[in-house]
Amino acid sequence: MKLHNAMWPGLVGKGTDEGQEPPISLERMLDLTAAAEVDGQKFDGIDYFLFLPHTNPEASDDEIRKIADLIASKGLAVGSLVAPIWPGTVGDSAMGDAEQQAKFLSAVKMACRIAGIFNDHGVRQYGAIRIDSAEFGVEKWREDPKANTQKIANTFKEAAKIAADHGERLAAEGEICWAGMHSWKDILDLLETVGMPESLGFQADLAHTYLYLMGYNAPEHALLHEGYSDEEFYAAYEKMTDKLRPWTIDFHVAQNDGEVHGAGSHDKTGKHCPADDPNGKLDIVKCSGYWLKDAEKRGIKHICWDGCMFPNATLEDPHTWNTILDTMIKVRDTHCTTQSA
Repeated sequence: MKLHNAMWPGLVGKGTDEGQEPPISLERMLDLTAAAEVDGQKFDGIDYFLFLPHTNPEASDDEIRKIADLIASKGLAVGSLVAPIWPGTVGDSAMGDAEQQAKFLSAVKMACRIAGIFNDHGVRQYGAIRIDSAEFGVEKWREDPKANTQKIANTFKEAAKIAADHGERLAAEGEICWAGMHSWKDILDLLETVGMPESLGFQADLAHTYLYLMGYNAPEHALLHEGYSDEEFYAAYEKMTDKLRPWTIDFHVAQNDGEVHGAGSHDKTGKHCPADDPNGKLDIVKCSGYWLKDAEKRGIKHICWDGCMFPNATLEDPHTWNTILDTMIKVRDTHCTTQSA
């Protein structure tokens, strides 16, 4: 099982607006990742957001190949790719009108094109393409949950067909800020409505799915309440993972302190914390095991760390990455039978 680091913490929540920190370049994020080392083990690769300022999704084939050369030159592979599906990037809401849905599908096509170039180059040999509903917040969805879930499902079906035509699989990220995907029950309903598990599965993130348990945006689906015991936690965790694990094809190792956090336009989502955060709610290694049971049978060949919206000073600190890598190694060695060479 390969160990990857995500590049998008250098971008998400960063920007030029007042109070925002500047983005960290792709090359700097690659260098920080490549420099991490624990007892001779290094990161095997990266997962990668296909948008500016890291990447122009409309870049030429030659430009994309140069990026592949850059990544490979750092001794890193490429795994899962994040399609630029949101308003303000290439895409738009999967729950929107025909024009918005067409933009969403265009973003998926772009991601598949770039994936193909990386695959032909050789820097990428595994991984999924990550999507969500690109409908921020749940208020509009709640106006007609059944019809709106069907709208998202119809868009996802078309997206899954595009991915299949390119030999790719889509992973729908479970996160409380995305309409129709904002609780464990709602994402399960959506996945089942799409009904194309060979082409569209689930991406589990430890930080985000913790808030599924708490029912933050769907109190009716809460499996835990404040003040829960360890016994109650793991009973609830098993219930959630038993439902979603069969769909899970992409996995993010992460930590969460139970707070909801946001920066810039990316608001009200599970707060990622450093791997050794004293306020972390999760036993990362133990919780990972619930998702990684039979991972290889589901085609999972790598796991990725996600630490969105860390301050730049934290991202620039080598200790951050060595601690993360050490945690990733423990997850792999405890739960994955196929280890990185």
